[in-house]
Amino acid sequence: MGSVKDLQVIKNPEGNKLGLGRFTFSDRYSVFDWGEMPDHIEGKGAALCMTSAYFFEKLESEGIGTHFAGVVENGKAARLADVKTPRHSMEIKLVRIVRPELHGNSYEYSIFKKERTNLLVPLEVIYRNSLPEGSSVFKRLKNGTLKLEDIGMKAMPKAGTILDKPLFDVSTKLESTDRYMSWQEAASISGLDAGELEALKKTVFAINSLITKEAKKAGLVNEDGKVEFGFDENRRLILLDTVGTLDECRFTFGGLPVSKEILRMHYRGTPWHNEVEEAKKSGDVTWKKMVKSQPPKLPPALAKLISELYKSCCNEITGRVWFGGVPSVEKVLREITK
Repeated sequence: MGSVKDLQVIKNPEGNKLGLGRFTFSDRYSVFDWGEMPDHIEGKGAALCMTSAYFFEKLESEGIGTHFAGVVENGKAARLADVKTPRHSMEIKLVRIVRPELHGNSYEYSIFKKERTNLLVPLEVIYRNSLPEGSSVFKRLKNGTLKLEDIGMKAMPKAGTILDKPLFDVSTKLESTDRYMSWQEAASISGLDAGELEALKKTVFAINSLITKEAKKAGLVNEDGKVEFGFDENRRLILLDTVGTLDECRFTFGGLPVSKEILRMHYRGTPWHNEVEEAKKSGDVTWKKMVKSQPPKLPPALAKLISELYKSCCNEITGRVWFGGVPSVEKVLREITK
């Protein structure tokens, strides 16, 4: 179970054998590593499910391995061509989640040098095609955790800078708060050799390119996004979780955000968000306990518009009207801007 989707395990992954499960996409949402927020966004789950399934099928046609087995229709896994209405659930192959050991406030990853197959790679990879306003790169450059030479620049970039070539970032996946690190440390903690690290980066490049091309059909610019990987029973790299959705990617339309960034923008500067940021600075893995206030609910009008945005993006990215009676992405964004 996650903050925005639930996992049903049909068959546990054991030893060198992959398992089988189903993701059920909920209408919950999460921002700033908080977990489930106090209200829901109607239709979000089904829109995410169908959009991600579309990208999984496209990536598989390009020869990229994934854990996707099909969208669940009438209790069985089916390809999108055989699905008639938007569904909330997809069937997936499961890998083991091998966790690092927590010692105080630090994590020890030696297990990943012993376990080699059928497991989650404990990394989250972020690709960046530009540096839009709100990108974590600006905060990291400001606080010194990222240097200009790390991103191949000589001067501080401005919001909206388009990168000559994609920038790849990597962070932890199994720690209480995502932690950015160097690629050298990422390879070390996850047990990746030089060839596997290079293969992972090439796969991220291919995924980014495909999402960029497909999103462009809907007038969307693929600014950045995140992907996760695992190894199958033969230590073949496979794409996990979900991909190409408004929760995994930061899309823009005419410079306007078309992603979960709208939700982040709404909450930034609230007393709750200020407390979250202060608590995270402590470096304590139990930082949530330091936050005394609770996140406020979304205004009903904004919640409705964000619901329409998820549905409209699903329709336009996939090129199929899964959700009827929904305004275009452009019209929804015009209302959100107001």
